[in-house]
Amino acid sequence: MANDASAAFDTLSPAVSKGSLADPFTPPADSSLWRKNFLLGAATASYQIEGAVDEDGRLPSIWDTFSATPGKVLAGDTGAVACDHYHRWEADIDMLASLGLEGYRLSIAWPRVMDAAGRPNRKGLDFYKRLLNRLKEKGITSFVTLYHWDLPQHLEDRGGWLNRDTAYRFADYTDLMSRELAGTVDAWATLNEPWCSAYLGYGNGHHAPGLANDRFATQAMHHLLLAHGLAIPVLRGNDPASQKGIVANIGRGTANSDSAADQRAAHLFEVQHNAWILDPLLKGAYPQDLFELWPGTEPLVLDGDMQTIAAPLDFLGINYYFRTNVASDGAHGFRDVPLEGVERTQMGWEVHPDGLRDLLTGFKKTYHNLPPIYITENGMASDDKVIDGHVDDTQRISFLKRHLAAVDQAIKAGVDVRGYFLWSLMDNFEWAFGYERRFGVVHVDYSTQKRTVKRSAELVTKFLKERKAKV
Repeated sequence: MANDASAAFDTLSPAVSKGSLADPFTPPADSSLWRKNFLLGAATASYQIEGAVDEDGRLPSIWDTFSATPGKVLAGDTGAVACDHYHRWEADIDMLASLGLEGYRLSIAWPRVMDAAGRPNRKGLDFYKRLLNRLKEKGITSFVTLYHWDLPQHLEDRGGWLNRDTAYRFADYTDLMSRELAGTVDAWATLNEPWCSAYLGYGNGHHAPGLANDRFATQAMHHLLLAHGLAIPVLRGNDPASQKGIVANIGRGTANSDSAADQRAAHLFEVQHNAWILDPLLKGAYPQDLFELWPGTEPLVLDGDMQTIAAPLDFLGINYYFRTNVASDGAHGFRDVPLEGVERTQMGWEVHPDGLRDLLTGFKKTYHNLPPIYITENGMASDDKVIDGHVDDTQRISFLKRHLAAVDQAIKAGVDVRGYFLWSLMDNFEWAFGYERRFGVVHVDYSTQKRTVKRSAELVTKFLKERKAKV
């Protein structure tokens, strides 16, 4: 159909699907991606790439503990070495620049920059100062996430995100980082994907710290969002020239049938995945439908908390990966009903670019104060291999092209989307899946740490050169 993002850009030709180096990526002439002020970059996260977990005063994080626990991570993998970015950061930034990418989204490892008493760790701080200064030298826009899941273990030992005090400790951490790095960061994001931190970490136990209780999930979420709200005025005071925001992962839920029960199930899916985070941020209240899913799990909310959480944002980061088809579970929730005959990635996730467009346009209608949006993560995992020095990742090329078409359609529908970050710059530690799943546009040989630029990255570079010449 005409508004299908998969049809907006042609899919891969038979020649390309067989490994041709033809260019199937360049968007049509009327695409918003040709705007010179549309930022195109790549993203990473500290625990997934840095390694060096015991060096220069870095303290243990909950992911060090979780990944060292037998049975928690595929193949027993850990982030102890990862991409060795802590030692190879200069070459990695040079690689980023050589690809012509205009933005870099990175995260700071909280355990690397402060000791257990809250005092600064100078060696850790110096690492990020050098990195950010190099990005400035290269003319690359920096988006810095303060919390991408690697909570210091000593804070988890005191309750982690179930303890309200962690929100105040996060504000202290934010104060230190924004004073030390003021002027070197273009945009700050307080949290990455609080849904994952709260639900996967405390609701079903699939992520660190591995707790599983719905009541834990809602209370952890409240403290995460409170931490965000406390941090925003600190960032505004210490680094006024930068943008301030938060990053949320969103999920598209579709109903398995036209029945009222299944339609309700799809609504509840999106309440749990989207409104749980966006309503407090943009409406100052939790969606009551959430507690239809989880009766009796309302978090403890103190006077003034919701006003703190709803602090105005300069931008909203959106991470999107797939669609979930659901049906009623016969009670007050939903169950997944995987569709047959659809394209899937190495993760088993359905490729559904229209879901990104539909969610973005839906948010514009739902939230009248929706801030400017950056797509802070979008990408896919595939079983990429280096053959004769090349990685021809044809499915990723098609995936990126179709999702960028969906972003273009959202922009043309009036959504203020200002940039897009590929997930990820390079293959890395994929949390509970270890090193098996490869999301990078640069291949990493973990035995040698050799980086090999994939065909997807080459085509993005080619497009950016064409855009620069055109504008």
